[in-house]
Amino acid sequence: MGTPGSTVVAPGPAMVGLGGVAVVLGGLVAAVTGPLGWAKGSWAAAYLVLVLGVAQYSMGRLRPAGPRPARPGWVQLGAWNLGSLMVLGGTLASTPLLVDLGSVLLVVALGLALLTPVPAGRAPVALLYRALLLVLAVSIPVGVVLSHLRT
Repeated sequence: MGTPGSTVVAPGPAMVGLGGVAVVLGGLVAAVTGPLGWAKGSWAAAYLVLVLGVAQYSMGRLRPAGPRPARPGWVQLGAWNLGSLMVLGGTLASTPLLVDLGSVLLVVALGLALLTPVPAGRAPVALLYRALLLVLAVSIPVGVVLSHLRT
C-alpha cells in the first residue's frame, strides 16, 4: 500500500490492456504466418492470443479493486508477461532452458492468481476462472516436456 493520502494503482486494468494488445498481436502474427511461410507462426499466434492475451485479460478482469495491496498483482503481471515472453522466445529459438525458466515465472503468476479472492457475488465466474487457471497449470509441464522433445 502507499503512504497516507497516496493512490494505489491496481494492476487489473494493466492486465486487461496488455491482454488485449496480445490478442491483437496474435491476430497480426496469424495474418503473416502463411505469406511468410513461418513454420512456428501458428503456434506463436495461438500462444499470444490464448496464453498472453485471453488468460491475462481474464486475470485482470477478475482482480478485485479496492483497498487490497496491489503489489502481488503487479508481481503477477510481471511474472506472467516476462515468463510468457521467455517461453515464446525460447520456443522460437529452440532453447528449452529459456522455456523452463519462463515456465517457472508462469507458475509463480498462477499461484498469485489462485490466491487472489474473487469479488463477492461472482461465484459462477469464479468457478470458470479457477478452471481456466487449472487448464493453464496443466499445460505448463506439457509445454516444457514438448519443448525438450522438439530439440
